[in-house]
Amino acid sequence: MTPEELYDKLRPFQESKGYFFNRDKAFVLDLLENLLINKERYGYMVCPCRLASGQRELDRDIICPCSYREADVAEFGSCYCGLYVSQDWNEDKIPHTVVPERRDPEKLMAGLLFEE
Repeated sequence: MTPEELYDKLRPFQESKGYFFNRDKAFVLDLLENLLINKERYGYMVCPCRLASGQRELDRDIICPCSYREADVAEFGSCYCGLYVSQDWNEDKIPHTVVPERRDPEKLMAGLLFEE
Protein backbone atom coordinates (compact mmCIF):
# COMPACT_ATOMS: atom_id res chain seq x y z
CA MET A 1 0.00 0.00 0.00
CA THR A 2 1.25 3.48 -0.80
CA PRO A 3 0.82 6.53 1.44
CA GLU A 4 -1.62 7.97 -1.11
CA GLU A 5 -3.72 4.78 -1.03
CA LEU A 6 -3.74 4.85 2.77
CA TYR A 7 -4.80 8.51 2.64
CA ASP A 8 -7.69 7.71 0.32
CA LYS A 9 -8.75 4.77 2.48
CA LEU A 10 -8.62 6.56 5.85
CA ARG A 11 -9.87 10.02 4.91
CA PRO A 12 -13.61 9.36 4.46
CA PHE A 13 -13.78 7.07 7.49
CA GLN A 14 -12.01 9.55 9.80
CA GLU A 15 -13.90 12.56 8.47
CA SER A 16 -17.19 10.81 9.24
CA LYS A 17 -15.98 10.77 12.87
CA GLY A 18 -15.06 14.48 12.81
CA TYR A 19 -11.30 14.03 12.37
CA PHE A 20 -9.56 15.58 9.39
CA PHE A 21 -6.12 15.18 7.96
CA ASN A 22 -3.85 18.17 8.36
CA ARG A 23 -4.33 20.45 5.34
CA ASP A 24 -0.61 20.12 4.53
CA LYS A 25 -0.95 17.04 2.34
CA ALA A 26 2.81 16.58 1.85
CA PHE A 27 3.23 16.50 5.63
CA VAL A 28 0.37 14.00 5.93
CA LEU A 29 1.77 11.73 3.22
CA ASP A 30 5.15 11.75 4.96
CA LEU A 31 3.52 10.68 8.23
CA LEU A 32 1.49 8.01 6.44
CA GLU A 33 4.64 6.70 4.78
CA ASN A 34 6.26 6.40 8.19
CA LEU A 35 3.18 4.66 9.58
CA LEU A 36 3.53 2.10 6.79
CA ILE A 37 7.23 1.70 7.56
CA ASN A 38 6.37 1.10 11.19
CA LYS A 39 3.77 -1.46 10.13
CA GLU A 40 6.51 -3.36 8.29
CA ARG A 41 8.91 -2.95 11.20
CA TYR A 42 6.58 -3.79 14.09
CA GLY A 43 3.52 -5.37 12.50
CA TYR A 44 1.27 -2.45 13.45
CA MET A 45 1.02 1.23 12.56
CA VAL A 46 2.55 2.92 15.55
CA CYS A 47 2.79 6.72 15.67
CA PRO A 48 5.96 7.82 13.85
CA CYS A 49 6.39 10.71 16.29
CA ARG A 50 6.97 8.45 19.26
CA LEU A 51 9.47 5.73 20.15
CA ALA A 52 7.88 2.30 20.01
CA SER A 53 9.03 -0.63 22.08
CA GLY A 54 8.15 -3.18 19.43
CA GLN A 55 5.95 -4.92 21.97
CA ARG A 56 2.36 -4.48 20.86
CA GLU A 57 0.89 -4.51 24.36
CA LEU A 58 3.25 -1.74 25.53
CA ASP A 59 2.63 0.25 22.34
CA ARG A 60 -1.14 -0.22 22.20
CA ASP A 61 -1.79 3.38 23.25
CA ILE A 62 0.27 4.78 20.36
CA ILE A 63 -1.11 2.65 17.55
CA CYS A 64 -2.59 5.15 15.13
CA PRO A 65 -5.01 6.65 15.78
CA CYS A 66 -3.53 6.78 19.23
CA SER A 67 -5.43 6.74 22.50
CA TYR A 68 -4.67 10.43 22.99
CA ARG A 69 -6.07 11.73 19.69
CA GLU A 70 -9.58 12.43 20.95
CA ALA A 71 -8.44 14.49 23.94
CA ASP A 72 -5.70 16.24 21.94
CA VAL A 73 -8.02 17.28 19.12
CA ALA A 74 -10.74 18.34 21.58
CA GLU A 75 -8.33 20.52 23.57
CA PHE A 76 -5.80 21.69 20.98
CA GLY A 77 -7.46 21.05 17.62
CA SER A 78 -4.64 18.68 16.64
CA CYS A 79 -3.25 15.35 17.71
CA TYR A 80 0.31 15.12 19.03
CA CYS A 81 1.94 14.50 15.64
CA GLY A 82 -0.39 16.80 13.70
CA LEU A 83 -1.79 14.11 11.42
CA TYR A 84 -5.37 14.48 12.63
CA VAL A 85 -6.87 17.89 13.24
CA SER A 86 -10.24 19.52 13.68
CA GLN A 87 -11.92 21.40 10.87
CA ASP A 88 -11.47 24.63 12.86
CA TRP A 89 -7.72 23.96 13.07
CA ASN A 90 -7.51 23.44 9.31
CA GLU A 91 -9.44 26.67 8.74
CA ASP A 92 -7.23 28.68 11.16
CA LYS A 93 -10.19 29.39 13.44
CA ILE A 94 -8.16 28.27 16.44
CA PRO A 95 -4.48 28.78 17.24
CA HIS A 96 -1.95 26.16 16.22
CA THR A 97 -0.18 25.35 19.46
CA VAL A 98 2.23 22.61 20.41
CA VAL A 99 0.39 19.59 21.77
CA PRO A 100 2.04 18.31 24.94
CA GLU A 101 2.90 14.65 25.38
CA ARG A 102 0.17 12.88 27.36
CA ARG A 103 1.82 9.48 27.38
CA ASP A 104 2.86 7.99 30.71
CA PRO A 105 6.60 8.54 31.30
CA GLU A 106 7.10 4.83 31.98
CA LYS A 107 5.75 4.00 28.53
CA LEU A 108 8.00 6.67 27.04
CA MET A 109 10.96 4.93 28.64
CA ALA A 110 9.85 1.54 27.28
CA GLY A 111 10.48 2.86 23.77
CA LEU A 112 14.02 3.77 24.74
CA LEU A 113 14.72 0.47 26.46
CA PHE A 114 13.54 -1.74 23.62
CA GLU A 115 14.84 0.32 20.68
CA GLU A 116 17.49 -1.54 18.71
